[in-house]
Amino acid sequence: METSVTIIGLVIAIIVAIPVYFSARSSAANKSKILNIKKKFNATHPEDFDLTESQSNKTLTIDQKNKRFVLMNFNPNQQEATYVDLKNISSCKLVLTTDGNSDTIMKIDFEFQEKENSKKITIPFYDFDDDRIKQISAYQDHIFAKKWLKIIQDSISR
Repeated sequence: METSVTIIGLVIAIIVAIPVYFSARSSAANKSKILNIKKKFNATHPEDFDLTESQSNKTLTIDQKNKRFVLMNFNPNQQEATYVDLKNISSCKLVLTTDGNSDTIMKIDFEFQEKENSKKITIPFYDFDDDRIKQISAYQDHIFAKKWLKIIQDSISR
């Protein structure tokens, strides 16, 4: 009787331990990727990026003091990091592209306008075609993008 209880206990422990191990390993790998990207844009002081948040394969980080912003997209189809020097930016807004027949969000982009020449810099944030769980993720990403739009606008206006 004690042997069967011990075996069942070990099996349950293994069932719990394996996902926790892989989750921790994945988290450490992502933190390492994020730190390397921060170092790419600020080699001497990557810790200056004082606010960093992740959601749905996207990580946004901002250095509010030196006015720097990085959007990292860890989408399996296309991994990229985009840097924007907010000192040269006059404004930022979200551009939503919807399906013509409905209110379904197809794309969300950050649009930055430069101070000097009024040139627009568009950074893709969400694309319906790259989304695995479709509209659920679109809603969450839209809320996340609005939150970061406010953070970016506050940093620009300082």
